[in-house]
Amino acid sequence: MPKPSRLGLLCDRDFGRLFAATALGQLGDRIIFLALPLVAVAALHADEFQVGLLTAMTATGSLLVGLPAGAWVDRMRKRSVMICTDLTRALVLLAIPVAWWADALTVWWLYAVALVHGVLTVFFDVAYVSYLPHLVGRRNLVEGNSKLSAIRSATSISGPTVAGPLIGLIGAPATLLVSSAGMVMSGLLAVTIRKREQKPEPSEHPQLAREIREGLKFAVANHILRAIMLGDAIFNLFLVVYQTMLLVFLEREMGLQSFAIGLMLSGMGCGALLGSLLATRVSKRVGRGRVIWLASLATCPLTVLMPMARAGWSVYVAAIGLAALSLGGVVRVVAQSSFQQALTPDRLLGRVSATARFVAWGGIPLGGLLGGALGSAFGSTGTLWIGAAGMTLSVLPNFLSPLRTMRALPTEKAPELAR
Repeated sequence: MPKPSRLGLLCDRDFGRLFAATALGQLGDRIIFLALPLVAVAALHADEFQVGLLTAMTATGSLLVGLPAGAWVDRMRKRSVMICTDLTRALVLLAIPVAWWADALTVWWLYAVALVHGVLTVFFDVAYVSYLPHLVGRRNLVEGNSKLSAIRSATSISGPTVAGPLIGLIGAPATLLVSSAGMVMSGLLAVTIRKREQKPEPSEHPQLAREIREGLKFAVANHILRAIMLGDAIFNLFLVVYQTMLLVFLEREMGLQSFAIGLMLSGMGCGALLGSLLATRVSKRVGRGRVIWLASLATCPLTVLMPMARAGWSVYVAAIGLAALSLGGVVRVVAQSSFQQALTPDRLLGRVSATARFVAWGGIPLGGLLGGALGSAFGSTGTLWIGAAGMTLSVLPNFLSPLRTMRALPTEKAPELAR
């Protein structure tokens, strides 16, 4: 794909539409990130363990359909999967404001919506990651991932900034209407993308178990992919432990209102945006493999600033740690995604993406439950300390792998294993 100007891939009409669809979908997703827990905390007065369980339900879809999702997506056009899941997720979210207005909303209703929404998100994410190599070509993967990370980061700033005042004005349940609208517009924009894949040739004797095993075997046997997945699994487990109690800490320990909480989370978006803008340059300078563990090692320890904070100005200083965490996370994810896409044969993209997501996200429900349990036992402050320590230790699998010294992406895909 030619790159006719300094804008690079943004000059390509289809990539531009994916870029815009990503912006709208991610805006809706960022609003959900703030609004859904606040429905539980502020509207339903849920306790710490119930908030943790809600977080767990949001990610349980990765355990339920994480592996078969890849095999199913590899049988379909990825673009079609993205459109269908965007529109269906929008419809599912409407159940919360409808139940609220009917005076029927309960924490169990939130759990059900979070579970269904999470299952649909698994299919969307697998298709999204697998579609990019087809749309931009493998030689443009780092640029494509960086630009999409940039717009996701920008919505991480705008999402909480929009959500905070909206929640204060119309309440958290009604704010989810904006999330639903964003996902509808994202799906409709994806419809306009002209570059479409050929429909995968159907297997004469499709066997779901064999197809899942093939993707799992490829991902686990590759020592680079294996290290990335394990590091991600540890990081995500403790990130969710941390995030589960973060809103509780800010709302109950620091006494912040929804607008101030939104402002704090916008700071995380600023860090993520800066990370996406620097990802390509930092990866080239440091090394595309080395940056995966160095980014986390340099930024995760700063998250201890939050549990060290006290009510007042120091909590806003602590937001620097959250911004740094987001910056390092985006730099790391851009490099990891490019490695995964470059190493994987086209026909296995969905399955390897699903396997990586299953391993990396499989601990998130446990993290939600663990965060809730630790919050009940040690309070939100103690839980933030534990989460910060665990995220820092997640660098070890990548540091102890060949990524410790790798400076460039592999120029050839890894050979496929015998079936």
